Amino acid sequence: MKNVKTILVTCMLALGAIGVSAQDIHFSQFYLSPLNLNPAMTGVMNCNIRLAANYRNQWASVLRSNAYNTYSVSYDQRIPVGRYDYFGIGGTFWGDEAGEANFETLTGKISASYSKRMGGSRGSASYLVVGAEAGVAQRSIDFLRLRWGLQHDGEGGFNPDLPSGEANVFNRDNFIFGDLGAGLLWFTVFDENNSLYVGGAFHHLNRSNQSFNSDDEDLLFSRFTGHFGGEFMLGRRFGLVPGVIVMSQGPSFQTNAGMSFKFLLGDLRSNQAFQFGIWSRISNKIETGVLNDAAILSTRFDYDQFSIGFSYDINVSPLRTASNYNGSFEFALQYKVCGLERRGVYCPNF
Repeated sequence: MKNVKTILVTCMLALGAIGVSAQDIHFSQFYLSPLNLNPAMTGVMNCNIRLAANYRNQWASVLRSNAYNTYSVSYDQRIPVGRYDYFGIGGTFWGDEAGEANFETLTGKISASYSKRMGGSRGSASYLVVGAEAGVAQRSIDFLRLRWGLQHDGEGGFNPDLPSGEANVFNRDNFIFGDLGAGLLWFTVFDENNSLYVGGAFHHLNRSNQSFNSDDEDLLFSRFTGHFGGEFMLGRRFGLVPGVIVMSQGPSFQTNAGMSFKFLLGDLRSNQAFQFGIWSRISNKIETGVLNDAAILSTRFDYDQFSIGFSYDINVSPLRTASNYNGSFEFALQYKVCGLERRGVYCPNF
């Protein structure tokens, strides 16, 4: 019976990749993937240039070699305007491959932002940031690897020779579409080690058609993202880094919330620190309620301008019967180029 359940869950996850109107990609370490979170975060940094890379592997315990894989790379920089303000420009490329049918999305975007100081002094200030992004994406799927309910042999197995009854559902296996988004961010920096920020983003403004049948229309749901966080040092070597992200897309929503504990390895002016975090992800089962999807353990190490992060999602949803509590793992890398310019404290540390 356990094998039957595992096979059914595997089929469900593999076929679930076709639900293109569901949620977009997400990273548990959203704070280390700022351009995917909000275009208004483009160029918001304490240095001049930022390079970031993220990788996520999910459901390997159930799907084995057909696990979901998500990767992202980004580049952004800030350009001074006048005495206090900044432009930000950047670019992001990400890819996502889901399930046995190789449902894949490739996306390239450019983003820009403008940061306006709203008040404060050289050592502490508040900023309002407006951002926008535009890009092109491609989605594709391997129809020959899809599994249908009619091909279940009734004994816990799958027989590809049985008719699927779905021969005319699709008439194209890939398509290209444009994508637009915008965002806002407000942050206050109290000093070099204490800050607070809140932001929101509106993705998929243009709602492109996502149907693999050119005769049908299946519009991509717009996604609304709200996020909040900060950094608060409670002593010379210890601080708290809370964070919350809420995403709503069509009938789906997801919330990540938690706290990282920061331990400085040098004095307050050094950028050498270790973080350990505990987070929770809550999402919804469409039309049936809310569930606690995962508990997330994270670590992060900062050394000068280099940061590396690792997180692991412990699956606590009903799928844990098949996953044995295994969810996903993530790696994140970030490197900043600061140069000679220092114009006082500018932004929170992402």
